Amino acid sequence: MRQTTTETLQLARRYLDLIGGRPMSLPEKQAFIAETIDAYEQHVNRGFISYRKSVTEAGQFAALEWAGRGALLQDLLGREYIDCLGGYGIFSAGINHQRIVKAVQDQMGRMALNSQELLEPWRAGLARLLAATAPGDLNCCFFINNGTDAIEGAIKLARLYTRRNTFLSTLGGFHGKSLGALSLMGKASFREPFLGALQDVRFAPYGDARALEQEFMKAEAVGTPIAAFVVEPVQGEAGAVVPPDDYLPRARELCTRYGALLIADEIQTGMGRTGKLWGVDHWNVEPDILCLGKSLGGGVMPLSAFISTSAIWEVLIPNPILHSTTFGGNPIACAAGIAAITVTLEEDLPGQAASKGEFLLKELAVLRARYPSVLSGVRGKGLLIGLEFPSDAIGYQCAGALFRRGVLVAGTYSRARTIRIEPPLGIPVDLLQELLNRLEDSLKEIAPGCRTPPIIRNSVLEIHP
Repeated sequence: MRQTTTETLQLARRYLDLIGGRPMSLPEKQAFIAETIDAYEQHVNRGFISYRKSVTEAGQFAALEWAGRGALLQDLLGREYIDCLGGYGIFSAGINHQRIVKAVQDQMGRMALNSQELLEPWRAGLARLLAATAPGDLNCCFFINNGTDAIEGAIKLARLYTRRNTFLSTLGGFHGKSLGALSLMGKASFREPFLGALQDVRFAPYGDARALEQEFMKAEAVGTPIAAFVVEPVQGEAGAVVPPDDYLPRARELCTRYGALLIADEIQTGMGRTGKLWGVDHWNVEPDILCLGKSLGGGVMPLSAFISTSAIWEVLIPNPILHSTTFGGNPIACAAGIAAITVTLEEDLPGQAASKGEFLLKELAVLRARYPSVLSGVRGKGLLIGLEFPSDAIGYQCAGALFRRGVLVAGTYSRARTIRIEPPLGIPVDLLQELLNRLEDSLKEIAPGCRTPPIIRNSVLEIHP
């Protein structure tokens, strides 16, 4: 029910005081937790209350995200968590990396958003940096706010350039939830409620180059040639699925042969996540369009982009506002992107992901051999790792057990039985070892026939400024 202006301002000012750091007593914190849950139920989506472990597994008081640094999160009551989820990939550089936060604060002192008429220097600067680091001849960029918007832009660019309407995607692929991107989704539960978006989309099993070739041949034979093949170098939401080594090179060859564009969805795999700066670098493949997001904003600002070659971009030159955005490429987001690229290269985050991922995969294989009835599979590349369980229920049980032990993980959208391990790339090795210790305790707890009582550790980790 609509409130008076006085009542609304009273509530808003109270929120601003808390944002500004006003301390709360323990009873105030507990009351604020209850207030937040009520606001979710009444004004956000009450489905989240039962969906999130922060409510169902947190005990008497739900976990309200409050602070973080590096690879550690802290809730309102001071409970601490090792972040092995990384905001689904946004925290590759860590939570609140000081260099990235400073760049945003510096730019905010001048101007946060843009006038829409003057030229934006940091949009141009970030585009120049991406052109310098992107694979092949990708050198023209469009910036926007999230991954699904990057996919939407790539779809439009591919249709405009090829003058074709048919797209090819993969089973298990995840490319976003707006209507165009959703049409490329390789999972029915997300697609079925919204059928009727892009009509001309074909699907092939991920990693199967022969099946991919058959789809190209069939589309050509019936007169609906493929505009673009959209693919993740490593499937993230399907559970860190790594393709055979010949798959992406074959996909590149098929796209070239049939006049289609290769769109690499690097929204989750880009910026070092898989142990190379770009996932396609593992196979020396050069896409025609590359989509990125999540970690591009350094874990501080929402930022995404799609990048293509000058030749393909030429179709956007006659009408440069044919595809446009109000907030995309704004100064503070681009400042964050410039700092994120700097940190990624200076701290060799791809190299850290490669070495730490190798360590984790080796140790996780030991745990799989030790608890085969619970942990049925381990796979991944770099620090994009999937733990496979025999069922969705066991997967959630393990994620819940880890949460109660102060480790933040989650299942994947496409496969709930797969838990993702996706921590900041600079996570210290001692925290990875602690993750392994707590994971083993969790596996012991849920292993069939195990009589060992749950071991719930009290976190002694600290968040350092």
